This record gives sequence, C-alpha cells and structure tokens, in this order.
Amino acid sequence: MDIPKENFSEWYNTLIKEAELCDLRYNLKGFVVIMPNAADVISRMYRLYEDALEARGHRKSYFPALISEKNLEAEKDHVEGFAPEVFWVTRAGKNELEEKMILRPTSETAMYPMYSLWINGKCDLPLKVYQSCQVWRYETKATRPLIRGREFYWIEAHNVFDSEEGVLSQVQEDMETTEEMIHQSFGVPFLFFRRPQWDKFAGAVDTYAADTMMPDGKTLQLPSTHNLGTNFAKVFNVKYMDDDGEEKPCWQTCYGPCISRIFAAIVSIHGDSRGMVLPFHLANVQAVVIPILRKEGSETVIRFVQEVTEKLAKNYRVVADFSENTPGFKYNHWELNGAAVRVEIGARDIESGKAVVVRRDTGEKESVPFEELPKKIGEIGKEMNASLREKADEWFATMLKEADTMEELKSALENGEGFVRIPFCTDSLEGEGCAEKLKEECSANVRGSRHDANEKPSGKKCIVCGKEASTYQYAARQY
Repeated sequence: MDIPKENFSEWYNTLIKEAELCDLRYNLKGFVVIMPNAADVISRMYRLYEDALEARGHRKSYFPALISEKNLEAEKDHVEGFAPEVFWVTRAGKNELEEKMILRPTSETAMYPMYSLWINGKCDLPLKVYQSCQVWRYETKATRPLIRGREFYWIEAHNVFDSEEGVLSQVQEDMETTEEMIHQSFGVPFLFFRRPQWDKFAGAVDTYAADTMMPDGKTLQLPSTHNLGTNFAKVFNVKYMDDDGEEKPCWQTCYGPCISRIFAAIVSIHGDSRGMVLPFHLANVQAVVIPILRKEGSETVIRFVQEVTEKLAKNYRVVADFSENTPGFKYNHWELNGAAVRVEIGARDIESGKAVVVRRDTGEKESVPFEELPKKIGEIGKEMNASLREKADEWFATMLKEADTMEELKSALENGEGFVRIPFCTDSLEGEGCAEKLKEECSANVRGSRHDANEKPSGKKCIVCGKEASTYQYAARQY
C-alpha cells in the first residue's frame, strides 16, 4: 500500500478536494455534493452492477422516497433498529401532516406492502426486484465524504421465494455477485462475514456482509445480504397460495451494495501518493494525449495529436491537453485525476514514428508505433486491472492477524490494525456483553465469523470472558 497509514486521512481529504470528487461546502452536515469527476465513475459502476443483477433475473423498479410512519412501525425489530436514524417529514407547506412520514433509510417497509398486492400464487414467484436510489440516515458518528454520511447512493434488491431453499440460494448468489463486481471488476478485496446475532440487520434471520480494509487499517462495510426468513412477510401479508390451496407466508431476502461507498474504497485502496488510480474500465480518461511543443513545428505537432486523438476516441475515452501549462504540470494533473494511460507526442516522436506511452499505476514507459497505439492501450488496460487487483490482494493478506488474549488483540490493533481472528464464546445474543466489553477496552468491533471458512476453535477460551470458545470471530476497528 503506497499511502502511509498515518497519512491516510490527510491524503483522502486532499484527494477529495484536489481531484474535485466532492464539494464539502454544502451547508448541511453530513451531506456533500458529488462532483462530475466522481459522479461519472459512479454512473459506470451503477451500470455494471445493474447489468450483473439483471443477468441474474432481477428487474428494475422505482419506489417513492417517502414511507409512512405506519409502515415503518409495522415490523417491531425493524423500527427499533432504524427509528433513531430516520429523517422525519412532519409538515407540507404550512400544514402539519396528519401522519408523519420518513425519508427511506432502506425500503423494506415501502416495497413489501406492494409485494402483498403483486403476489398471489406460486406462478408469481420468485420475484426479484431492485432499485437504484438514494437513502438517508441520521448518522450521529463523525462523517467522512462518501465513506460515512447522511445520504448515500446504493442499489437495493428485494427478493421473494416460496421456500427457505430459495432464500439460501439467493444469499449465495448475492455473494457471487459481490465477488464478481467488487473484487473481480473493481479490484477491491474483502471478507464475507456472518454477522453475530446482536449485529444483524434489523428484522433479519441472518446477515452476511462484505468488509474491506482501508489503508489506515480500519474496516469498511460494503454490500450486505440478508436472510429475512418469513419475518417481514408475516407482518406485511406477503403470502402465496400453494398447490394445495393453502396460503403460506413467503420467504424473502434483501441485498444492498452502496455504490458511493464502494467508490470510496476503490479510490482509497488503489490510489497512491500522486493521486487517483482507477481500474481501466472505470477511468474517466482512459488515455490522455500530451503534445510536447517547441517554438518550431508546434502546428505540425498539434495537427498530428488531433489526428491521433480522433483515432483513439473510436475505442476509448480520450482527451488531448492543448492547454498552455508545462508538460510537467500536465503530467501531475492527469495523474492526480487518474488518467489510465499517458501518450506523449513531440516532433521527434513524429519523426521516429513512435509515441511515448506511460502507464498510470506503475509509471512504466515505452515507445509504441503510432499504428499500434489502439491495441497497446487495450493491453495496458487489461494488465492494469489484473495488477491492481493482485496488488490489493497481496496487501489485504497482510491485514489478517490472530490473537488468543486481549493483550495480543490490543497489540495487533495498535500495530497496523486490520482483521484479527479471536476465539469467542458465542455468536448468539448471549455474546453481546463480551462484544461490548471488547469494544470498550480495544475500540474495536466484533465483525462476525468467516462465511467461507469452517473455522472451529479447539481447546480455546473466549478472549473476553474466559469461557469455552465455540466460534472464531474477527475483530476490527471500523468507520
């Protein structure tokens, strides 16, 4: 990781400003303006993620942003989990509303009353619907642009089945979608944890969440998928008539990748001291062409650069920088903004028939014949994507640690932080007291158990209470 742990916060804030990703001067705390340089990338991420969901049978919808108080309060556990975070709407113009409404913090209580109208028999199942939207939560912790705020941009998929088998299969599918998009496409490594029962989604049977690690050693939650069982279906009357004519409650899941937060992870994990580094297919500028101008022959160089740019633009997002800034200034500017490939062309390059091509992530330079530029840029793009993912994976592996005692846990967290595997008494509700004590002593949270590993402690004691450990849990400091 090129960004020193102790300088990450300063680096991140500087990048947000200098690369014009967000404007923080919006006069509501916890709300930022996402500027075009970030919004364009986020739009590409949305399209890719939506394509992945639709390839798996999901269909898009749009539900209202306002939810009635009655709907929110219908599911007891859900309202208890979200009520402290909601934004209430109590007036319209000069009139007090007869019934308060909320801005959606998530859409279960908006969508499921409609599902009860849409679903009658097994022929209506499975139902797989998603929407791309904003949600609002009154976050009381310290805010950080795109990482933690009061408004974020996400996708939420809500699915309905006629059996528990359908639910379990969908949860597995959500995990596969997460791997395909966040790791394979965006190059961000993560661990999928089964959250302990005291930290699951409000109203769910089980929650599985993908946690990545930021350069400062703190964890950031990315998508989570939830087995809702029949809990919401029973409350909102989401039922179907089986083959015997008997009405039964449906089984449900929901899945929520937060696109704006995933963008923050991409920028942070792949970035370096010069600025933003992005996977090639996400970069706003896949190739920037820099004319190297001298007093003589500048018009010839400009015309040649224009021709090269037009040819490259048939296949890539390309700009030519004809500004009056020095070449060095241009190099720094486009590196800051994450241009994937730099193509330098001067009079000598035209004479030699080759351009100087510079790769953003490694800084490697090579001379490439002009006729081979389109092919070469494509090759560099593929190599960049693979290299960024590999480099991130190698660093991520160094952030996995183990501890059998509180002293070892404290030492691991103080020396680079990361995910620390610890023996723990239980992941049921009875373990919440130990989790709270661990948080008090270590400023760390119990994130859950690895979903992809059959890890069972033998002869180990709970790191907190000293009772026989029945599970390995992972502790980490979080945003």
